[in-house]
Amino acid sequence: MTSTDTDEGIVTFYRMIPDCPSPQRADRSAGGMLPTRAFRYCDPVATASAFGWYVFPPFAFSLQFDGTNVKWTFKGADQWYSLGAAQFPDFESYFDEHAPGDLEGCSPPFITAFPEPGFVQVWSGLIARTRPGWSLLIRPVPNFPRSLQYELFEGIVETDSWFGPLFTNLRLKKTDVPIDFQAGMPLFHIQPIQRTLYEGRALDDFDVVAGMGDWSDAEWASYRETVVAPNLVDYKPPGQHAVKLRKRRRSR
Repeated sequence: MTSTDTDEGIVTFYRMIPDCPSPQRADRSAGGMLPTRAFRYCDPVATASAFGWYVFPPFAFSLQFDGTNVKWTFKGADQWYSLGAAQFPDFESYFDEHAPGDLEGCSPPFITAFPEPGFVQVWSGLIARTRPGWSLLIRPVPNFPRSLQYELFEGIVETDSWFGPLFTNLRLKKTDVPIDFQAGMPLFHIQPIQRTLYEGRALDDFDVVAGMGDWSDAEWASYRETVVAPNLVDYKPPGQHAVKLRKRRRSR
C-alpha cells in the first residue's frame, strides 16, 4: 500500500482485536461478484470495484430487530443478548493487559445500538491512520449485491487526525428475522480521498454547457471518436475502450 511518489503508505491499519481479518485490497472482479462480461469489458465498473480496500467483521455475528430494540448473538453464545453497547468477547481483558495503566477500562465497544430504533454501529477491530491531508471514505462495498435486510451509511473520516475505531453505521430494515454477518464477507469498503477534494470551493467550481449548439469543434470531434467511429467498422471487438485504458495504465 505504497503511493507512487513516496515510500510512505497512504494509510496504515492498526489491528486491535486479536486475529481480526486484515483489510484486503479490493479487486476488479468485485470479489467475483461481477459478471464475466462486465469484468472483461466494462472498465468503469471494474476500476470502481478495485478502488479501495475491503474491511471485514472480526467474526460472524447476527442481529435481530423487533421494530424497537435490537438483540445480537454470535457463534459459541448460548442465547440472544439485548444490545446496548457490547464488547467483543474477551477483548476488554485483552485490552487492559496491553494498554498503558491509565487507559485501563477504555476499550472500545464492538457493537452499539443507537437511541434511534434499528440503527447500529459495528467496529472492524481496526484503527487507521492516513498521511496528512488524506481521509477515508467509508461506504458499502461497490458492485456487491445489496442486502435487503440492512443498509450502510457512508461517511468521510479524517483519519490523519482521528486515531479511533474504524467502524460503520447501519440501519436494520427487516424485523423479527435473524440478520447474519459472515466473517469472510466484506462488511464495508474504504477509499482514500484527499481533503482538498471535498473542502473549500473545489466542488463548487464546475461548468454546464447548456445545449449542443454551444459545443465546439473539439467536443464534436471527441464525440465522433468515442461514440460514432467504433460503430462504422464491419467488426467491432468488444471492450475496445477497456483495452485502450489498460494499455494506458501499463504505459504509466
